[in-house]
Amino acid sequence: MHLAFRLLRAASFRFAALYVGVFAVSALVLGGAVFLAARSALDQQMTARIETEAAFLRDEFQSGGLNRLLAVVRSRGRGASALDYLVQGRDGAHLAGEMPLTAALRPGWAIIQVPEASEDGGRPERVRALVADLGGGLLLAVGDDLGRVTEVEEAIATAFLWTVGLAALLGIGGGMVLSRAFLARVDAIARTAEAIIGGDLTRRVPVRGTGDDLDRLASTLNHMLDRIGALMDSLHQVSSDVAHDLRTPLSRLYQRLEDARAHARSVAEYAAAVEGAMREAEGLLETFSALLRIAQVEGASPRAGFRDVDLSAVAESVADAYRPDAEEAGHRLVTAVASGIVVHGDQELLTQAVANLVENALRHTPAGTRIGVRLSRDRGSEACLGVEDDGPGVEAKHLPRLAHRFYRGDRSRTTPGNGLGLSLVAAVAELHGAKLRLEDAGPGLRVRLVFPADGPR
Repeated sequence: MHLAFRLLRAASFRFAALYVGVFAVSALVLGGAVFLAARSALDQQMTARIETEAAFLRDEFQSGGLNRLLAVVRSRGRGASALDYLVQGRDGAHLAGEMPLTAALRPGWAIIQVPEASEDGGRPERVRALVADLGGGLLLAVGDDLGRVTEVEEAIATAFLWTVGLAALLGIGGGMVLSRAFLARVDAIARTAEAIIGGDLTRRVPVRGTGDDLDRLASTLNHMLDRIGALMDSLHQVSSDVAHDLRTPLSRLYQRLEDARAHARSVAEYAAAVEGAMREAEGLLETFSALLRIAQVEGASPRAGFRDVDLSAVAESVADAYRPDAEEAGHRLVTAVASGIVVHGDQELLTQAVANLVENALRHTPAGTRIGVRLSRDRGSEACLGVEDDGPGVEAKHLPRLAHRFYRGDRSRTTPGNGLGLSLVAAVAELHGAKLRLEDAGPGLRVRLVFPADGPR
């Protein structure tokens, strides 16, 4: 009972019922039109047949007289398709034919009741007759049974009613079958959702491979669940990384304050302890600011604030801004930027990403290192922005993990930083539909952002 109720409430069943209703109405309208057309055609056929027979009998009367007319009328058989006749004399006598005498018989069209010649009496025929005056009071009536027209009309109506009834039954049955299949797939989606609500994020909606609407919906839901799963994994990883990587600076901050409280005896010692604590706090604030910025980038809409950005101008401006710092640190900052390269994106985020790449190269390479900022467009119209150096580089085993939050290679653990610079670059790249590639420059490290020719997707 519950299943039947669900089937009746299913959208597929309602659509099927609606289609059956529309079909039934259309069939009835069409049937009515066919019925009227058939009746009109039968009436015209009957009229033409009666008029032709009456004209033939008049010609026989005019050529052979009354005896000839009576002989022809009596020779007409009483078959299933035979016409009915009546020759009424000048004195009202019945001279020939099957139709009975009628006192009110007048020239023109008339309806005459003819009793069936059967033992049980039968039902009388209703004959549509054409009465002709042959002159001198002699009348000739030629008619046809209206029952044949009625039988055809009833046959047409019955056929249409059966057609509509069978179509309705088949439509309702098909609707129930489709609804059952539809509900089975909806139940599969519901079970998957319930499992995910219960904490099993590995469950996915089954896809049958038919390519229909429900399959496309299932694929979209699975893609969404994959994305949610990746975000949850990332959240767990971030939580673990934050707890692990922020524990050290917080411990140092606590130890400095604890040491100052226990051992500081002068204003200068207190000032030194406060200054050290402020540096630790500043580093923590920078880390939280970077995490917040990454979260904002990852949660941004791909179209929010996007416009055409002159990437060539962005690369040049970042290089010009960092050139004094590079020279002061003993680095050489060179550029090879093609002009007029425009991408669709967020100018502020793109500037931040390029700045992070340059700053990362300055921070993790020794004095005398050559740092290059390059921008070009390849044959496939992809814009390629790269920052490379000829420093000590990164071991190949570390390259796949450099963009992870808080990850730092062995050589960079002694340098300032929080391990979030490339994470922000990776988030900006994903937002813009670009590919982040970290490569061994031999020597040194090369980081490239490859933007698609048709913009972010």
